[in-house]
Amino acid sequence: MYAKLVFRNAKRSVKDYLVYIVTMTICVTLFYAFLSISSSYYSPDIGSEYDFTLLSDGMKIAICMITLLLLFLIRFVNHYMLRQKQKEFAVQSIMGMEQKTIGRIFFAETLIMGMFSILIGIFCGVFCSQFITAMLLTAYGKPYEISWTLFPDTVLLTVVFFVASFFVVGIFNTRTIQKTKIIDMLSAEKENEPELKKSRFISVVVVLFEVFTVWGLITGIQKVWFYYDPRFAFSVQLMFWENILFPLLTLLWSIFCIIRKKKRECFIAGLLICSVLNAFTAASVAALTNKYYLPLGGGMLNQYLLFVLIDLLFFICAFIYLTSGLIVAWKEKSPEHRYHEEALFFFGQITSKLNTTSNTMAVICITLALAIFMFVAAPILTGWSSGYLDIRSMYDVQVYSKYNDVYEEENLPRDSYEIITDFLTEHKIDTDYDCTFNLYLPEKDDFHNRQKYDFPIVAISLSDYNTIREMLGYEQIILGKDEFTTQWKTIATEEERDSFLKEHTSIMTDAGELTLSEQSYYEDPIGETAYNSYTDILYVLPDSICEKLLPVIKNRYITTEENISYENARELEKLFTEEYPEQAENGVMYGIRFSTLQRNSTIANNFVLRAAMIYGAVVLMIICLTVLSLQQLLDAGQYKYRFSVLRKLGVEEKHIGKLILQQLSVWFGLPIITAIIVAAIVIAYFIQTISAEISAYIGFGAVMLQIGATMGILAILLICYFISTWIIFRRSVNP
Repeated sequence: MYAKLVFRNAKRSVKDYLVYIVTMTICVTLFYAFLSISSSYYSPDIGSEYDFTLLSDGMKIAICMITLLLLFLIRFVNHYMLRQKQKEFAVQSIMGMEQKTIGRIFFAETLIMGMFSILIGIFCGVFCSQFITAMLLTAYGKPYEISWTLFPDTVLLTVVFFVASFFVVGIFNTRTIQKTKIIDMLSAEKENEPELKKSRFISVVVVLFEVFTVWGLITGIQKVWFYYDPRFAFSVQLMFWENILFPLLTLLWSIFCIIRKKKRECFIAGLLICSVLNAFTAASVAALTNKYYLPLGGGMLNQYLLFVLIDLLFFICAFIYLTSGLIVAWKEKSPEHRYHEEALFFFGQITSKLNTTSNTMAVICITLALAIFMFVAAPILTGWSSGYLDIRSMYDVQVYSKYNDVYEEENLPRDSYEIITDFLTEHKIDTDYDCTFNLYLPEKDDFHNRQKYDFPIVAISLSDYNTIREMLGYEQIILGKDEFTTQWKTIATEEERDSFLKEHTSIMTDAGELTLSEQSYYEDPIGETAYNSYTDILYVLPDSICEKLLPVIKNRYITTEENISYENARELEKLFTEEYPEQAENGVMYGIRFSTLQRNSTIANNFVLRAAMIYGAVVLMIICLTVLSLQQLLDAGQYKYRFSVLRKLGVEEKHIGKLILQQLSVWFGLPIITAIIVAAIVIAYFIQTISAEISAYIGFGAVMLQIGATMGILAILLICYFISTWIIFRRSVNP
């Protein structure tokens, strides 16, 4: 009998669970699709130079951790299902059914819906996994062929994960039903959630904001004390003082409101304005640091990024809290709008809902902003890493040394690293180019100069430089007898390069003075290890000059005819580190890089990072949009009565449809637009702080295309949820 009751209830409740089923199906689809590449049965043809284990293990951990967020979604939907079915539970209790049994029946009902979603989700996941596989093989530069495969271990993990989630939430639901009184079940539909002003939510937010404001004030004073210089440009000086002034004004406003006993709304409105000013001044730190090359350090930029985030989070909470009051004030001051057609009914619908769900709206807005940022940041971070990889792994084997902790000239590196030659010969690995070269100090007196941001620039001989250029397919260069030229890192800016060359038209060396060549610089990438520590420039000098200089660094670059396998690269790396430890007893630091190992780890980490961020953003978006949708659909019973009153008053169906569209537009638009604005500010700050890296490794055009594509995907997702909610809502309130 109970089994029949469970299946009958499930069949009758399909409409109520529709959004839940669709949402869970999407989540299962994504979970299976992303996790399928970690299956033990999955063996893509990526070549012997790659090890797939790192990527597989990383994906499994990342996807499972992110999917734990779905416990919130399952719990939230079940909470609303419980609220909607309170009257049904009360009737069953009055008829003599135990509340423990009612809870088990409800759990069985939700489990059936969940299993149905899992079944459809796995089926759809098989198709979606093809896109993930295509992304993976593209990342490794391999061709892609469609292959429809169902992986048993991934299916098992998917089923176990979601079924376990259903059981955990089901236990809480059963206990909730057991503890609920019948009289409370009968009156549940008439109850609203507690108003925000009666909760401690906004009070806690204000207190935390005040604490961080004090921290910001202290930080601003410290930065002025340690870094301020009256020779700075006016905008920089203003930036320093603004980061003291605005936090101070925020605290003074708080003290004034407490003394004068101002209304809470007035107090929070003032803090909202202060948060905007604080966010603007904190964000200006990164912009001016990049523009004027201020020596403030990355730690300071990260600190002010935290201040920007705190100000924006408070802005969201305060704005949502004040929205209801703003709508009421605007309505009261505009009688022509208040009494225009059905405007009075519309304002009542919006304000009553905002008063009871402001906490939820604030959390949704913050979560949406995070999801948007993750969508946009994912391709930027992975593009940065991929572009940087091309600079780091230009050679199949790359040996380098550093003399940072060497204080005696006799301890400087002199070895030619013959252990590599022996290994390549033993394993019959043929080379195309093999260049062992020194890097020299133009002046021997600079040997003991070890200041971090004033390390001496080293030089390379013209013949070695031309050999490296030949290895990389660049044209050879020519220098006069007493001339020199410069080689620059890709990350160096044009302003920095022009300023340096203007001040260094000649240089002094231990072999005499050299003048700058007519072709004063080259910026074709030659790798990172060709430069001294903390420098972005390399001098290129004639061979006759370098013979008289002090060699301080010994490097070796090798390109092979075929890619070195992953196993051989690991073995040679182990042999090299045993012979040349990371830091020898004499202070020399040695390092070896293999293109095979670097590409393997970077591609794997990039793919895991990008997949995890995109998957996480989609999950967060789905959670937020599902909550927004269900908050409207699950109150459809109340709305049906209200709209029926309008029909009895003679309101046309056309106007009712317009009211529904306006209501949903406000309900979806308020958190989404606010989240987009906040996310745009954070993204702009983020791009500004890494603008040099984007320019060097990605390109702003590519970033704009990625952002456009991302926003297009988000727009499609939002439109689908909005239209679905609008259609179901219309059907729910129709007579």
